[in-house]
Amino acid sequence: MYINATGFYVPEERVPNQHFFELNGLTSEWIEQRTGIKTRSKARPDENINTMGLEAIRNALPKLPYDIKEIDLIVAASYSPYDTVATAAHVAQREFQIQEAKALYLSSACSSFVNALEVVEGYFAMGKATKALIISADKNSAYWNETDPKAGHLWGDAAAAYFISKERVTDHDAEIVEIMTQALACVGKGPDGVHLRPRDGGIDMPEGRDVFVQACTYMPKNAIHLLEKNGYSINDLSYFIGLQANLRIMMNISKQLNLPEEKFLHNIEELGNTGSVSSALVYAQNDARFKKGDLICITVFGGGYSAGACLIKY
Repeated sequence: MYINATGFYVPEERVPNQHFFELNGLTSEWIEQRTGIKTRSKARPDENINTMGLEAIRNALPKLPYDIKEIDLIVAASYSPYDTVATAAHVAQREFQIQEAKALYLSSACSSFVNALEVVEGYFAMGKATKALIISADKNSAYWNETDPKAGHLWGDAAAAYFISKERVTDHDAEIVEIMTQALACVGKGPDGVHLRPRDGGIDMPEGRDVFVQACTYMPKNAIHLLEKNGYSINDLSYFIGLQANLRIMMNISKQLNLPEEKFLHNIEELGNTGSVSSALVYAQNDARFKKGDLICITVFGGGYSAGACLIKY
């Protein structure tokens, strides 16, 4: 399975930490010390995951080595849908007239993108698709409660698009070596850790400490599992991309794995926690820097709880 092209879209507006001092008294220093976040991206009122997803696709098209109409599977991955019936996958199918594609939507909190990769892998294995488009996007600002002192200051908005093929298309394709996902509802606080209840408070993280502990456990654990299973050690890793939930989580994992901080790619300082798209976004923003032989691990942890990881070889 191969990555043929990636694209992304990040809204222009940035919400500074000062905004939250005015709302609930949290200082910029307090927020930055505990999360690493200085600003967060915010979509316009007329933007949503459907519109942002289309922009991410357009960003990828100049790099796509085949006609987009060859796509036979479209998967939208998000936990903050604009429309639960006319999904981002269907909107993309119509916009680009991808008439022969299957289209579906999935959600597993911040693990949604890696779950989408695994779903594509399954369609490929069954012979039901050969080229896929994954649209990963979240508009957290549609659901956040900015006055919530626990989590109201965390969230950002963004989208990414990935074109994936069963077989290699060009010499520039990156190989997805392996994908794994987990449902972890029986771990720690499980479904009580993070909520998104559109009619009952929006996004809420009542058990933030437990989320931190579990993310610091499962993201490095799954990365090591994939590396060792495929004959690699942590020292073979060129870049580590984790869920952009909290910079302190990344620093904790850096110490656990004894991995230099320069191998960690992140954007949380500027964009905040962009949710299920966050790790996919970091990869897409940095794909021009990757070179032949590089080994990249994406590892994520989300509400529910859920987790997943994938290993990518250039």
